Amino acid sequence: MTQPTDNRRVAVQLAADGIPVLPLRQGKVPFGNCRACVSNACGGRPNMKTAGPCVCPHVCHGWAAATTDPDLIASPAWREAWRRAVAVAYHPGGARLTVVDLDSAGAVAWARDHLPATRTVATTRGQHWIYQGTMRSVNGMRPGVDIKSRMSYARWLGPGTGRITALPDAVRALVVARPAPRAVSGPVPAGGGECRHRTPAFLERGIAMAEERITQARSAIHITVYRTFLAVLSVHGRCGCLTEAHVARLFAAAQAKGETARHCAEAWTNARTSLGL
Repeated sequence: MTQPTDNRRVAVQLAADGIPVLPLRQGKVPFGNCRACVSNACGGRPNMKTAGPCVCPHVCHGWAAATTDPDLIASPAWREAWRRAVAVAYHPGGARLTVVDLDSAGAVAWARDHLPATRTVATTRGQHWIYQGTMRSVNGMRPGVDIKSRMSYARWLGPGTGRITALPDAVRALVVARPAPRAVSGPVPAGGGECRHRTPAFLERGIAMAEERITQARSAIHITVYRTFLAVLSVHGRCGCLTEAHVARLFAAAQAKGETARHCAEAWTNARTSLGL
């Protein structure tokens, strides 16, 4: 098992090379907001878009917490995070890099046929292809292919092999040529068939508000989608008033934010399971 000192040592070395780093907790995800910054109360970076730095010294802002400051990496504020960390992550965009995350053997085979060779890093299920240059980060470019660059993080898995080459137009074009969301939805809960809460307009407003909440999410898209599905199901999941068209609208909004059809289906199923539906 990797020790906290090992993670800190790797982080310090990366930071010295100009690569912004942050610790990952169990589940290989960033640490959540501290009490002072919960719900973006501190302003600044936690919402990933607002201008201005956050003065909080804790490692609680996802990719935006990534730093090259050795004093901060070794500070008491980060000490507990390193004690609990299971891995080191870095912000590719902050290092002027783009990571093409290939999450399956099929995705790797596709990249070999369609993308210029560059430095590669082996992952649990595939490879990271690393290019010099930045672009927008988007998930689900095609099956098993995610783009991690600006406003994103990638797990550090070693320096990899091969020479890093310039970010090619073929990778940038993945965003432009991204396929439209698939018309996929989850199972519709059974129930009485008519919304017992108010009027049909109440359901329509609820679906519209849910679509807006997902569309306006600036960060934590996975969590926002799940919580939105949970909120809709908690109100309408036992009525039977939800139709396939309603659920498809929610899935389309989530996929437009970068969620895959599989992630949408999993979030919907998990929300139903949580509510006992």
